[in-house]
Amino acid sequence: MHVDFAVLADYALIDQQGKLSVLGIFQHVWVASFPAVHPRTHLVLRVRGRRTEIGEHRIRIRFVDDAGQELMGGEGTVQFGEPPAGITEVEAGAVLVFDVPLPHPGLYAFEIGLNDNVLRVPLSAGEIPKEA
Repeated sequence: MHVDFAVLADYALIDQQGKLSVLGIFQHVWVASFPAVHPRTHLVLRVRGRRTEIGEHRIRIRFVDDAGQELMGGEGTVQFGEPPAGITEVEAGAVLVFDVPLPHPGLYAFEIGLNDNVLRVPLSAGEIPKEA
């Protein structure tokens, strides 16, 4: 089981058939001043695995600054059920929405841990230049 991809976006949804739609993928934000909060940030990910990996899997998401300090985070489990006959891979999408704290300009990352693998989704933040 692994995270196939993960991105930050302005908006994302999963429709009734499981199709993932993503709008406004980004890796940098501009803010008026620090500290700041980037509202309604969508963390979008898709998890894939083999049919033999159905069952429960641990997942942990941390938002960290460039020093590795955790600014927010959580953990839980995801459950993969038995797919229809003949299907050899399982997949699931997720859209998680956060108000992201940005205490200072610089580099940040969402760290997504699934089982023992970690994927980093980078985010940088800067202050909007003042007009002269």
